[in-house]
Amino acid sequence: MDKLFSIRQPITEELALLNKTLTESLHTTSPLMNEVIQAYLESKGKQIRPILVLLCAKLFGEVPREAIDAAASLEMLHNASLIHDDVVDESQKRRGLPTINHLYDNRIAVLVGDYFVSCALACSIKTNKMSIVSCLGVLGRDLARGEIDQLSNARNHLLDENAYFEVIRRKTASLFYACMQVGALSAGASAEDVARLGMFGEKLGLCFQIKDDIFDYYEDKVIGKPTGNDLREGKITLPLIYAITHGEGSENERMRDLLLSEEYLSSDSVHTLIEYAKTQGGIEYAYTTMGRIRNEAVDLLSVFPPSETIDALIAILDYTIEREK
Repeated sequence: MDKLFSIRQPITEELALLNKTLTESLHTTSPLMNEVIQAYLESKGKQIRPILVLLCAKLFGEVPREAIDAAASLEMLHNASLIHDDVVDESQKRRGLPTINHLYDNRIAVLVGDYFVSCALACSIKTNKMSIVSCLGVLGRDLARGEIDQLSNARNHLLDENAYFEVIRRKTASLFYACMQVGALSAGASAEDVARLGMFGEKLGLCFQIKDDIFDYYEDKVIGKPTGNDLREGKITLPLIYAITHGEGSENERMRDLLLSEEYLSSDSVHTLIEYAKTQGGIEYAYTTMGRIRNEAVDLLSVFPPSETIDALIAILDYTIEREK
């Protein structure tokens, strides 16, 4: 049985209501906007983030209506960030399908992304919980800050593991953190439980981004992300950071010089750096790091009694590390 299918089982009805809410919240009288939105609704991905919201709420009993609206708002904000990222990165594909900016143009993509943000805020207000609205505000700020910091690090060719983690904490993990927090807040959880579950979400998000970064060291045309795409954009991720900061000798110096000498890396240079990261144990180090973070995340759930919901949260964590795309 597909692991995600089994994870969804405890919240099948809630997910159906979530998708109904998304469709209703995004509907507009504009034919062009509806055309773009319909394409999104037909290729909305695995919905891991709203699943986290719903599971987190279910941890405390029945999933309330507020959790549905909170999950919808986070899913729309997440997709707004993806739409805008595709414009910034000039991406032509996402999830193996053409991006909005590729199908139409950057102007339409930016405006559709803005529309998603507005709908996300409107949906969060329906929860009647300012704590949830506040979470979305903080999240939007963190997502933007993470992307800006990543661009800054790329321009400066920064080789620093702490800086790398600070970027992925903001640009990726902050969303998982918010999902767990709003799920708990919608269910009226204690401040201590909200904080604990938020930290679980952050660690899950860190693992998610590290695994995403590992994909870039291998060819995978299905997801529309060619090998070395991050490096071509100047983004230096954990495997290569580890290899260069722990390597020694003339070859290591040559790799450092290669990174600093070319404003835009050639395909040959990208290939050389990727192979160096692999031979120096960078991929193994990234997996070891995910394993450590995974154990820390599971420990955070140990205070809750065993349940189908806890099993599902741990299953999502393991799926994140084991997934193949």
